[in-house]
Formats: sequence, C-alpha cells, structure tokens
Amino acid sequence: MQTIFASLAVRNYRLRFTGGLIGNTGTWMQRVAQDWLVLTELTDDSGLAVGVVTALQFGPSLVLSPFAGLAADRFSKRAILIVTQIAQAILALAVALLVLLDVAELWHLCLIAGLLGIVTAFDAPANQTFVGELVPTQLLANAVALNSASFNLSRMVGPAAAGVLIETIGVGWVFTVNAVSYAAPIIALALIRTRELRLTDRVPRAKGQIRAGMRYVAGRSDIVVIFAVIGVVSCLGLNGQLTMAVMAREQFGRGAGSYGMLGSVFAVGALAGSLVAARLSRPRVRRVVGSAALFGLASGVSALSPTYWFYALSGIAVGYATLMLITAANATLQLSTVPEMRGRVMSLYMVVFLGPTPIGAPAVGWVAEAWGPRWSIGVGAIASLVVALAAAIWAKRRWHASLEVTSLMPPHVAIVYPPDGNTTPPPR
Repeated sequence: MQTIFASLAVRNYRLRFTGGLIGNTGTWMQRVAQDWLVLTELTDDSGLAVGVVTALQFGPSLVLSPFAGLAADRFSKRAILIVTQIAQAILALAVALLVLLDVAELWHLCLIAGLLGIVTAFDAPANQTFVGELVPTQLLANAVALNSASFNLSRMVGPAAAGVLIETIGVGWVFTVNAVSYAAPIIALALIRTRELRLTDRVPRAKGQIRAGMRYVAGRSDIVVIFAVIGVVSCLGLNGQLTMAVMAREQFGRGAGSYGMLGSVFAVGALAGSLVAARLSRPRVRRVVGSAALFGLASGVSALSPTYWFYALSGIAVGYATLMLITAANATLQLSTVPEMRGRVMSLYMVVFLGPTPIGAPAVGWVAEAWGPRWSIGVGAIASLVVALAAAIWAKRRWHASLEVTSLMPPHVAIVYPPDGNTTPPPR
C-alpha cells in the first residue's frame, strides 16, 4: 500500500490530487447530465446528436493541441491551469443558467461544447506535464497512475450522483454543482508552494518549435507505436459516454439513474486498473499493446451482454483495461521523453487521444442508430483487437523481436530481442 500511494507524501502533489478529485467528480456529473440532456430533452433519443456534441467538445484539440503543448513548454503550467479551470467553471455556469431558465436549445450546447473544447485543448498538455513538476522523477509513474485513480474515483461517484440529481431536482442543478466544484482545484493550485516545484527549463521563443516536436516524435518508433494504438482505440472504442447512454435507454429501456450507475460501475474497474498501474515503477510499450488487446476482448463481451446487469458488470473489465491502457501510454511517454520536449510530445499525444473523437463519436452514434446499440460497442472491440495485433506484428518485424503474452491481469506482453546484440531496441 505504501508503494501505491507514495506520491501522496509530497505536499504539492497531495494538494493537486485532492483538488482534482473534487473537480473531476463535478466534471463527470456534467458529462452524464450533458448526454442525458441532449438525448432526452433536446432531441428525440438521437445518438448521433450526442456524438456531434461530444465531437465539438474534443474537436479543437486537433488544431490547437500542438500550440497548447508549446505553451506548456514555454510558460508556467500552474498559471495555465488556473486560467483554464476558471474558464471551465464559467462555461458550466452558463449551461446551468440556460437549463434552469428553460431556454436551452441544442445549438447552445453545441456552441458551449466547442468553447469548452478550446479551453480543454490548452488545459490537457499543461495538466499532463504539471505532475512532473510536483514529484521527483522516481515517483512520476506512480503520480501519473494516482492521477488516473483520482479521476476514476471521481467517476465512481459523479455519474451515480448525477443520475440521482437528474431524477430528483433536475438536470440544470447538475451543471451548477460542477461549476461550484471547480473552486477546489483552483484553490489547490493557489496553495501550491512554488519554491518546491521541480521546474524544467523554459523553452525560449524560436521558429519551428512545433515542427521540432513533430520530428522528435517521428524519429521515435516506440512513440509512433503508442500513438497508433491509442489513436485507433480512442476513435472507435473509447466512446463510453455515448454507448452507455444508448445501451441503457434503447437496448435495456432504463432511465437516468441506471445510466448514471453504469459510469460508476465502469469506474470500479478503472480505479482497480489505476491502482495496479501505480505499483508499476517502469511502464513499457508492451503493456500498451497488451492493454489494447484486453480492452478489445472486454468490449466484445460487453457488446454481447444479454441483460442490463451483465452489461453493467462487464463494464468493470472494460474500465480496468481502459485505465491500464491510458496510464501505461501516458507514463511511458513522459518517462521516455526529454523534459524540454515533454509538453509538445504530450500535446501531440492529446491530439491522437482526443482528436479522433470528432470523427469517431458521430460515426459510432450513426452505427448505434443504423445497426443498433450493440454494434456501437462492437466496432470498437474489433478495431482494438486489430490494432493490437498489427502493433505486435510491426514490433516483431521492425524491432526483430518476438512477443509472448505472459499475463492478462495486469496486461503484459514480453518483447524478447535477439541474442546476437545486432539490433538496438527502442526505449520501452
């Protein structure tokens, strides 16, 4: 247990962890409320509309993330995060007022989702890399995993609380609670002792810095593999907000409370995956590949669930695999990237991680309407298995390595290099 929670011994990280736990709970409440509002009040059960709103929320990352990553390398990450948290609170309050005044329309949600996407594009790289300033290098993998644990502990509480609030006092108050919850991370950031931060050298202003980040990524085959796996799984597989909504309402005929509970059950598995990852001192590319394969298998079982309760329980395995995948990718990238490039690499990672959503979410929403809710999960399951297999084959040929599956819990694929020493393996 001491190893799992090692980073919490650092005061600055403890503040950030606590503030994030509260803020993320509000964020998950809003995500559930937003999807339910679009699906049940602003449209006639349109999965496509939910997908479009989700796409608008993540679309700006495609364009802005490289610039946001450069900003994270050049400016104070703490200052960036304070600004983005305040902006997100204002946008949450705007939605709350529109709903409470009974004037909300679909285009309002689309507009605010787009604005939130712009803010999120600048928040994500700073948020991902700020952890490196809070803890020493030997605790970085642990801190990244605990961040995921905090995020998913929030996910256990947030969706269920949102479902109860929607059914008792109405969807507008959920957005209000989220707006208020942003006070916690803002106060935590303000209380951080800047003299104890492990600041990296700021990157001076110069031409071609974004291109330099792209060249750095292109020259690292291990990063390319991670990007490819994450991009495919994110595009077609990580659409839980949408697929849970359509499965709960259309496949099983359930209400908001049952939908909210699905997110909380998913978070049980995700939290378990985060805590397992927190014990791993050095994540590897092989764990990313193994986790993608496990995610595909778990999603396939979820898509075939015969009952609501079977579907809910299958979410534990899906959540576990999801967080093992995301945590392994995040920590591997941060630990293997030189500090002066970390912001730009993580911003490009966020393009790959969030950028496919504007394509994948509407596509999966269309699949749900045209082929049924089960196929909205099934396409992601198939795609994840295919990309995991392709990555394993590519690694075998490019790195002249053999791959052996040695464990599923946690996902582990052993990469065995030839004994002759003629091939230099990439950082793993």
